[in-house]
Amino acid sequence: MKIIGLVGGVASGKSLVARQFETLGAGVLEADAGTYEVLKQPEVEAAIETRWGRRVFGADGRVDRAQLAKIVFAPSPDGPAERKYLEQLLHPRIGELVRRKAERLAEQGCPAAVLDAPLLIEAGWDGWCDKIVFVDCPRELRESRAASRGWTQEEFAAREDAQESLDRKRSRADVIIDNAGSPASTQARIERIWHSLIG
Repeated sequence: MKIIGLVGGVASGKSLVARQFETLGAGVLEADAGTYEVLKQPEVEAAIETRWGRRVFGADGRVDRAQLAKIVFAPSPDGPAERKYLEQLLHPRIGELVRRKAERLAEQGCPAAVLDAPLLIEAGWDGWCDKIVFVDCPRELRESRAASRGWTQEEFAAREDAQESLDRKRSRADVIIDNAGSPASTQARIERIWHSLIG
């Protein structure tokens, strides 16, 4: 089974592209889904409480990702140090979940799996990928999409700054998909490259 890694800027539409690959028969490996699962693990909750206290837990007793994001995406020097701690706590566990799902998909005869992970390169998961696809989208449009999710420009900038540069991501890519147009036009581009990615 081939693994296709998706990279791109914040709000570039990687999840949309992943779903479009899925319509062609690909499995989808979502790191964010793994994050939700890992944040519920008792040892992870305990480590987070030790580090940041109950202020990052919601009324339901679970980790509040929005409150945690305020800490780890804060300006230097505190934000980057806290974010590094969180990534070291979460990434190995998320990676294990992703690997297990990839194994299940391979056993089911899936021809390819698309790895949708915001920090794919930063976590070192690009090394698992047979191909890397860069999802390209102008910053203005990405900012507009992020705003529609309720993010401020400051939140968008903080998350963008926390990731590898777009130039580095683009340089790692085997294929670039323009996602500035309609979903139909993006789907057409994906269909054109599908066989070259899984061949």
